[in-house]
Amino acid sequence: MAAVPGVRTLLCLHRSVFLQRSFGLVPLQLASTCLPRKLCSATTRNNEPKPPVATENESLLENLDLMGVDVPMARQRQPGVFRKAFTNEHGLAQFLQGKGASPQVIASIISRYPRAITRSIAHMEQRWKLWRNIFCTDAEIVSILARSPESFFRSSDNENLEKNIHFLISLGLNSKDLHRLLTTAPRTFSNSLALNKQMVELLEDICTELGGQNPERFVKTIISRNLYILIRSTKRVKSNIDTLRSALKLTDSELLALLEGQLGAILDLSNEYLKNNLNSLQQKIISLGCRKSDIKKLIISYPVILYIGPETLSAKLDCLLKGGITIKQILEKPRVLDYSTQNITGRLEELQRVGYDFKKNGINILDTSRKRFEAKIEKLAASLDN
Repeated sequence: MAAVPGVRTLLCLHRSVFLQRSFGLVPLQLASTCLPRKLCSATTRNNEPKPPVATENESLLENLDLMGVDVPMARQRQPGVFRKAFTNEHGLAQFLQGKGASPQVIASIISRYPRAITRSIAHMEQRWKLWRNIFCTDAEIVSILARSPESFFRSSDNENLEKNIHFLISLGLNSKDLHRLLTTAPRTFSNSLALNKQMVELLEDICTELGGQNPERFVKTIISRNLYILIRSTKRVKSNIDTLRSALKLTDSELLALLEGQLGAILDLSNEYLKNNLNSLQQKIISLGCRKSDIKKLIISYPVILYIGPETLSAKLDCLLKGGITIKQILEKPRVLDYSTQNITGRLEELQRVGYDFKKNGINILDTSRKRFEAKIEKLAASLDN
């Protein structure tokens, strides 16, 4: 046992020098900072041995510091990693550098998802190969990891990933669909296969219950419109559908058509958030002199309105009304609510400056690209000068 501290010191020295070379750092000294420590045992009042408290791996902390990792952030996110005796930070760095990742990106990945340093080279190679079935280049994958390291390192089950890819393809999703899923909702692929199948079965059942003739197409449509659907619970999705059916007094055929349309995009909202937005929308619209039937038409034509929080929606409506636009015009062209309150205010001021008449010309001009809007303003201003 006397030789153990010496071996540990040499291992720490080798790891430190390797990392400094890998990241272009010049070692200040060759002496290892990984010093052997004596083990001490504490006893309880009953003189029973107390289990030793796991301490952080000092050589790991030194390596991560050399790599530029934000250690306090990493420690806060996954503290257990720092108590592991064996980690693979140098292997991870070498692997990712070989795929084109910069030292800064690697440091950021570890800072935000330190468990990445527990993955073996063999595991990462196999996982990378599976991802390359979806992405065309290594650079695309590095870009995803830079934004969401959890998407690649969260699951250690490569077999499950492969099964999920095959299952999603069997639903009719193509490479473009899988690319969007992995980019936007990567947890879909780390779900258990059984969990993904459970959501698909629920969607198929809903389609059948509503009188749909093609459950497979319905599932594909919902997933394409709502990339987060597979990482939500079946309970949430079912509750949201029940809430919408009840609040809007929808028939089966109406609900089916809406779910296959834009309404499918809001199924991932939390049930409480959806209910709150529905209630606030109803109160606001009715306070402006509208009927409940107007609310139903508004949501059917513009389901995205249920994404907008009560305060934000109220501010946008008040801004438009103050600018001389009627609630009837807003209900007919609800896409004007896509824009921020600041954007709406700026456009209204510009239109007021050139004497634009909303009653005569309508409000379509508010729902145009910035380039087209500015061109229209320039044209209107020129006509005033003449």
